[in-house]
Amino acid sequence: MDDISTSTLLIILAVLIVLSAYFSSSETGMMSINRYRLKHLNSEGHKGAKRVERLLDTPDRLIGLILIGNNLVNIGASTVAAILCLRWFSDYGLAVASAINTIGLTVVLLIFAEVTPKTLAALYPERIAFPSSVILTPLLKIFYPLVIALNYITNGILKLFRVNPDEVENHSLSKEELRTVVHESSVMIPKKHQDMLMGILDLEKVTAEDIMVPRNDIFGIDINNDWKIIQKQLTHAQHTRVLLFRDNIDDAVGFIHVRDALRLLSKDEFSKASLLRAVREIHFTPEKTPLHNLLYNFQSAKERIGLVVDEYGDIQGLVTLEDILEEIVGDFTTSIIEEKSDREARLQQDGSYLVDASNNIRDINREMDWNLPTDGPKTLNGLILEYLEEIPQSHLSFRLAGYPIEIVDIEDNKIKTIRVMPEFYISPNEGKNND
Repeated sequence: MDDISTSTLLIILAVLIVLSAYFSSSETGMMSINRYRLKHLNSEGHKGAKRVERLLDTPDRLIGLILIGNNLVNIGASTVAAILCLRWFSDYGLAVASAINTIGLTVVLLIFAEVTPKTLAALYPERIAFPSSVILTPLLKIFYPLVIALNYITNGILKLFRVNPDEVENHSLSKEELRTVVHESSVMIPKKHQDMLMGILDLEKVTAEDIMVPRNDIFGIDINNDWKIIQKQLTHAQHTRVLLFRDNIDDAVGFIHVRDALRLLSKDEFSKASLLRAVREIHFTPEKTPLHNLLYNFQSAKERIGLVVDEYGDIQGLVTLEDILEEIVGDFTTSIIEEKSDREARLQQDGSYLVDASNNIRDINREMDWNLPTDGPKTLNGLILEYLEEIPQSHLSFRLAGYPIEIVDIEDNKIKTIRVMPEFYISPNEGKNND
């Protein structure tokens, strides 16, 4: 080393520090890169992504290679720095020169070869990992025997602690993690698309009972009625599929498609007998069926509508494919705030809403952006009765889930209409607060 000039040693030291920074940034960049984006780029034929993915297939070898390279250049830098310190500070003694070398080199390596490059790689992993893979790939072949030997020793030590390095971590996302990803991707995914994705993920949490049309609201035709009445009901039907039954819904016959009825009418074959022959078999589903299963069942059976039954087989409601799709994409019809009938919600001059208590809580929450609890009764009437634990009197005021509510009208032991003042919402942590 005595034959090498000081300027040459300084250049060598600078090169070694740069190499140390390269290995440090490569390690952070490789380990910080988004695996799902990497798979996407790989599927599109990105050469850098393919190289990086091949290196990450054996992370123990990659880390071993990077650490071998980093330690070699750091040792070389320490040696060169020691020679320089001896040349510059030998007059102050060997101990002083060694101390200056240790402290000075440590500071330089921390700043320029560790913290700065690793921070940069953590912020821009792809910009570091892709170019770095060009050098690391051939280096792995050159140092392969040394890397294998090092991995053999380290893996043996890990097995002593009952850690199996061969069990590669599963990088698939859980459903909750996927929900978090969708929530955090507001910059990349529009809000409407986020809501649709969340709707798909939440299908398994929603059951047929949550979205069904209640039994009392099912539009059907009693086939035992006078034929003229049946014809009039079919003519004024607002649905493309109508339920036919005998005397009551529990004795359901099947669904008739209005198109089939019109076809019979055009052929002058329109009668009760021909109508009954044209009915389609009823698809029954348990009330606790998750929507993702119900959607699959509809798809398998080529159905678009079905009846919901309880554990005793009694008909509780009706569910359609449109109801399931609305859980994903939202309502197809006009907002209930603007044009829906008195069954839904009507905005009053004082800012309150008159709401029909037979409404489904999920529908009201979605349309009005409220947060009424949905883990119990399905209708507002059921929710209020469960909360009060009795049939209330008209004009009773109370606070439920933070919303001031007034009972406006009661009919047949059921709450018919309520008034809600959502702008005065208070956290439900305050508990019951009857006025």
